[in-house]
Amino acid sequence: MTVICDTALTQMLGMTRPIMSAPMAGVSGGALAAAVSSAGGFGLIGGGYGDRAWLSRQLDIAQDSRIGVGFITWALAANADLLPMTIERKPKAIFLSFGDIGPYAPLIHRAGVPLIAQVQTVSAAKDAAAKGAQIIVAQGSEAGGHGGARGTMALVPAVVDAVGDIPVIAAGGIADGRGLAAALMLGAQGVLCGTVFYAAHESLAHTRAKDVATKALGDHTVRGSLFDSVRGHDWPEQWQLRSLENELYRNWARDPESVKAQSADFRSRYADAEASGDASIMAVIVGEAIDLVLQIEPASDIVERMATQAAARLRLFTRA
Repeated sequence: MTVICDTALTQMLGMTRPIMSAPMAGVSGGALAAAVSSAGGFGLIGGGYGDRAWLSRQLDIAQDSRIGVGFITWALAANADLLPMTIERKPKAIFLSFGDIGPYAPLIHRAGVPLIAQVQTVSAAKDAAAKGAQIIVAQGSEAGGHGGARGTMALVPAVVDAVGDIPVIAAGGIADGRGLAAALMLGAQGVLCGTVFYAAHESLAHTRAKDVATKALGDHTVRGSLFDSVRGHDWPEQWQLRSLENELYRNWARDPESVKAQSADFRSRYADAEASGDASIMAVIVGEAIDLVLQIEPASDIVERMATQAAARLRLFTRA
């Protein structure tokens, strides 16, 4: 097994490869998280919008694997019982993103569980550090799913400089060993990847959506709130959704107000599209690094390839 580095991050989470799979809502279940962790990385189950039964089932699937659970922070306010329920299942980390971690940090700290906070700005990183984040993910706008406006390359070293000794993880636009090596050179201690695991065998994404993803380009991604409106998710405006452009987006993007007006009537049709994997309607939520995702394959192969590529790049740099 290729071991790239031994850092505070890898020691805290028991990793041999500094590669984490993102807690993608509806995609990152127990099987994917367990597979990534078994390969030496660290897998996260996506707690999403607060489906207790789904989360409990995914934790059962992961069994006693070394995994964490991620939450959409602002959504926890309406699902307050999810956090203590999750902590009772003894995850190896709790991941919070998109909102104030302050109300939840004390409970997580008392449980002795590492708290990971994902941020999209330097000021948010400083705030998370002050409120007890033990690991900080600096997420660039290249990432799939929701995110901020800053790019990964500039954001990561700025966050590293801002938070002192707290380990920083780079996210956004990283899908191979070159991205991992670059993140380490920027001062990050690891990477968080979603897009590259979207098409993994263990991902819960529909097979048809995975197939579409493997043929897509980063040029085809768009950012906006259209799909949130259709799905009925009331996301704060500062975090826009990146996904693949599709027929639905092209038809309605010129008149976003019509989406809000028709979204309730359209919701059942959208749900049917998700169930059948109809990517002309449903959002295929991936980021700009989708160019590098060429096939559906086991998560362990993805982790192994990223680690091997990064190690080779770092050796080349050292020899130079």
